[in-house]
Amino acid sequence: MRGSSSKQGVAENGNSGAVVLEMRPGGMLVQRRDEGSGAAGTLIKVKVSHGSYQHEISVPAQSTFGELKKLLAQEVGLEPEEQRLLFRGKEKDNEERLHMAGVKDMSKLVLLEDPASKERKLEDMKKNEGIVQACEAVARIRSEVDKLAEKVLGLQSSVYAGKKVEEKEFLVLTELLMVQLLKLDGIEAEGEAKVQRKVEVRRIQSYVETLDALKARNSNPFNSSKTVSVSTQWETFDSGFGSLTAPPPMASSTKITNDWEQFD
Repeated sequence: MRGSSSKQGVAENGNSGAVVLEMRPGGMLVQRRDEGSGAAGTLIKVKVSHGSYQHEISVPAQSTFGELKKLLAQEVGLEPEEQRLLFRGKEKDNEERLHMAGVKDMSKLVLLEDPASKERKLEDMKKNEGIVQACEAVARIRSEVDKLAEKVLGLQSSVYAGKKVEEKEFLVLTELLMVQLLKLDGIEAEGEAKVQRKVEVRRIQSYVETLDALKARNSNPFNSSKTVSVSTQWETFDSGFGSLTAPPPMASSTKITNDWEQFD
């Protein structure tokens, strides 16, 4: 009895390409593996339409739709998770096998891009376009700042040479730099554009600080030199070379202290 039941077969339809079943011991119906269209390792060719393009893919008959998507990814440039495969008007799950769905040699399938994936790509495209436009805006401001930087260097040369410069020249140049700073503040930037904008903001701020120092030196050269001397001492302290030991008193300070002691 057991031997005879293992040989028993049940076929659905006698047409060519029909799915043929066999009964295994225990009464379980499974697809026969000795049929050419469903045998393991048998290659079939399927036609996949994607937009106006059509691709022919050779794939094992018992592959899953998910495995077919991996092969299509190399052809259409869409990742498997971005694909939707339709056969006979119905979308197929990744785990479903081609031969079980009725896919045979030269069967036609339709490939669609997942709507959510397409929307993400459009958003990324718009974002990238925004970054490019922001970078171009920052570049235009950088060009204007370059011109103003040359004027800052010109004033610096004059002041260091001991020439008297009108105060309004410092004020006008500072205002022009602040205008560019406001333009930068109005740029909505992300990614690389945000980095470039930050660099340019710091650059403008440094020029404004330079103009303030030059203006002070121009109005009172003596006080400016004393300020620079104090600043240098703090820079030395911050670098770690000064430690916690106070700098030695200057000769002029010692002389003044002695005078006060003699006066007392």
